[in-house]
Amino acid sequence: MHSENKYQIDMCHGPLFSKIVLFSVPLMFSYVLQMFFSTADLIVVGRFASADALAAVGSSYGLTSIVLNIFFGLAVGVNVLTARHIGARDRKKVADTVHTAAAAGLYGGIIMAVIGVLGSRWALRQMSTPEKILDQATLYMQIYCAGIPFVVIYNFGSSILRAQGDTRRPLFFMVIAGFVNVLLNLFFVLVFHLDAAGVALATMMANALSAVMIIAVLTGARDASRLVWKKIRFRGDIFLDMLKNGVPPGIQAACYSASNIAIQSSVNSFGPPAIAGNTAAQSLECLVYVASTAYYHTAISFLSQNRGAQKYKRIVRSIFWCLACTFVLSLIAGFTFCLTGTTVLKIYNSDPEVIRWGMIRVKILFSTYFLNGFMDAICGALRGLGLSVKPTAVTLLGVTGFRIAWVLWVFPHDRTMENLMLSYPISWLIVSVVNGYILYQAVRDLFRQAVNQHPHQQLANLKTKI
Repeated sequence: MHSENKYQIDMCHGPLFSKIVLFSVPLMFSYVLQMFFSTADLIVVGRFASADALAAVGSSYGLTSIVLNIFFGLAVGVNVLTARHIGARDRKKVADTVHTAAAAGLYGGIIMAVIGVLGSRWALRQMSTPEKILDQATLYMQIYCAGIPFVVIYNFGSSILRAQGDTRRPLFFMVIAGFVNVLLNLFFVLVFHLDAAGVALATMMANALSAVMIIAVLTGARDASRLVWKKIRFRGDIFLDMLKNGVPPGIQAACYSASNIAIQSSVNSFGPPAIAGNTAAQSLECLVYVASTAYYHTAISFLSQNRGAQKYKRIVRSIFWCLACTFVLSLIAGFTFCLTGTTVLKIYNSDPEVIRWGMIRVKILFSTYFLNGFMDAICGALRGLGLSVKPTAVTLLGVTGFRIAWVLWVFPHDRTMENLMLSYPISWLIVSVVNGYILYQAVRDLFRQAVNQHPHQQLANLKTKI
């Protein structure tokens, strides 16, 4: 399926490296701006409210992440299916995937919002959130959860556009929503003195704006991805495929967040300055993480389309370029913040104690973030090939299981922030090695299967389809 849409990239033909760059760069900027929502929250609260308000926002980070990551996983399923059907030029299945995704995002987002609002205080208590900041943290999380449907709709819509090779329009939408978010942050905090609640309201309204814009694009599309309201419904076979490709990464992301909650609970035991410093460092970490997550989604889209189009050699080259790009960018970004971290953290809060705690996370995690880049790109490649269960199982054991075990059995023997943070790079290395071997086997089996099924035709494909 070749669209004349000027925003789309043909992933199955032409020079590969330049197309991966054209695809991934807007994606990275989009993630920077998306993370800027959270960063703006922290900066405004830290500079114009109080350290307690900053800690209140940060203490709910793990919980809001675990809620959203379930749907981000399903968005991966939307991306994989849409891209695969585009590569195979199956217009009907593209349309069915779009409308099934719309139904899942709309109804699922509403249900999760209700659960999040009602369960916020209980969940925060389970994380040992200090009583001093519990009320502010609860209100922030309740308002944030009320806006979950907007976040889900935007991410499902973005997944459909990414599957078509369009990463530029989501970037435009994030630019607009980002400016609105900053203005509303300042308005609610400086004018109405709403502190944590104010930045939550600003974020929710900005997310709503981005969701409206993504819906406008899909309803105005002129190809098979056009969203027609009366056609929004669940298609059984499509929904099952979406769950097959989306539930494992959703579970993985949720459990990934669960391990972070265990670590956050340990961070909370050090007191508000440590919570605030760790929160500020996490915000910077999001800027380093954009390369990892961008090439994770790049690998998914490129491998899904080329698998559907049976471009086998192009699959291998896509894997190589995604790994190479994420390694270089993660290394550069990580060491840049290691050198400038003390200065940058002052943007969030000028308290020397807060900065001291924040720099512990910066030095240990940022210098090894290229390992996280490898882990994500390999995982994205596996999902692009239609393998979701294996990388999920590896991540559950290598990340979630390992980090929780570290908190339970290693951390008590040396209760320092440094010891706690070491669990991150070690888990990245474990998962990268194991999933890397699984990817090698998957690509080898794909080539063997192709040659065995159509020996003469596929041999020509392997030589000529580049």
